[in-house]
Amino acid sequence: MKSLLIFFTLLCVGSFSNEETVTWDETSKLTWADFKAEPDAESDAVALTASGITFGYSLKTAGKRIAAVSTTVEAHFYPNKSWYLKDKGNAHILAHEQLHFDITELYARKFRQQLADLEVNQNIKAQMNALHNAINEAVSKTQKRYDHETMHSMNIEKQKEWEVFIEKELKALGQFK
Repeated sequence: MKSLLIFFTLLCVGSFSNEETVTWDETSKLTWADFKAEPDAESDAVALTASGITFGYSLKTAGKRIAAVSTTVEAHFYPNKSWYLKDKGNAHILAHEQLHFDITELYARKFRQQLADLEVNQNIKAQMNALHNAINEAVSKTQKRYDHETMHSMNIEKQKEWEVFIEKELKALGQFK
């Protein structure tokens, strides 16, 4: 049986008000109970993961000059936008969906790293927005590549390779949790 898995990535500045979220946590994995949306009857997918990076910042000024910047970056899973087919969901597909969320966290860490490297200046807002746009593009490209290479989880060997790769990358950026 051929099944298709699709991911949906939400990348935004700030957060959705009143939107239920699960913040990425290395000690907690997704369960099927986290997928609360109704399945899309028009879709060939078995599951859909809605995840994204929320980004916010505050500026401290001295007169008209920007003196300091504080940022927040989080990887979120959106239960009310994520779904699965109950009769087709299994542990392997759930692991595939978890890795979509892990990829989102990887790019949240890359974003935090890039923000930490910025020097405070009068163009900091434009620089942060440019970095945010670049991260949005990079995570989307990686999510698509992941699904393509794993054939939406059907290529077991590639799925394992991706799991090892993402785990290694997350560890390498551990200081940016």
